[in-house]
Amino acid sequence: MAMLSNLDLIRRVPLFSLLTNDQAQGIADNVVKRRYRRGEILVEHGRKTNALYILLTGRARVLTADSRGREVILAVLQPGDYVGEMSLIDNEPHSATVRAEIQTDALILGRAEFARCIPENSSLSYAIMRGLVQRLRGADRQIESLALLDVYGRVARSLLEMAEVVNDTRIIRNKVSRQDLAKVVGASREMVSRVMKDLEERGMIETQENGWVILKQHLN
Repeated sequence: MAMLSNLDLIRRVPLFSLLTNDQAQGIADNVVKRRYRRGEILVEHGRKTNALYILLTGRARVLTADSRGREVILAVLQPGDYVGEMSLIDNEPHSATVRAEIQTDALILGRAEFARCIPENSSLSYAIMRGLVQRLRGADRQIESLALLDVYGRVARSLLEMAEVVNDTRIIRNKVSRQDLAKVVGASREMVSRVMKDLEERGMIETQENGWVILKQHLN
């Protein structure tokens, strides 16, 4: 059986299915094929690689972990799936680690080559994509929180994400609905109310008469 060219491989990836022949050839001329052994890391949480990884064969897990090393599988990538696009778009570190579950072949596309795939109205395209990436990162954090944190931890994280910094103080300007917060953290309203009361009694948060909530430094 003849060895497939990079162009043949590109054409098999759904992500590039709408490219013109010239665009596909341009991508094919600039990708690098790499084989990953079982257990080898493609991208690592908290780091940047400035590349897009497209799986050709094999299987890889998207993982996150807490400070004690407990892991949660966010997704399992199959041939045709890709990873690294969020960091390419918003230039932030990877939000999760991707590890080969079995021997895996991938095509690697650098940042400059990736940018050439963007439509002509690149500023608008990037603005839209950055917005989508922010939502995806938020979803990843929510999944990680639900999987790894107890109710206290989930409530604390949600409060921190709702707050804004004013004169070095974290403040939530809107009244915090216990019902809405319960839906966010995946717990009952009664449980969230108990957690909020306990946080207040321990001096970790302070609710003002106008409904604003002040978060103390040691809530982190």
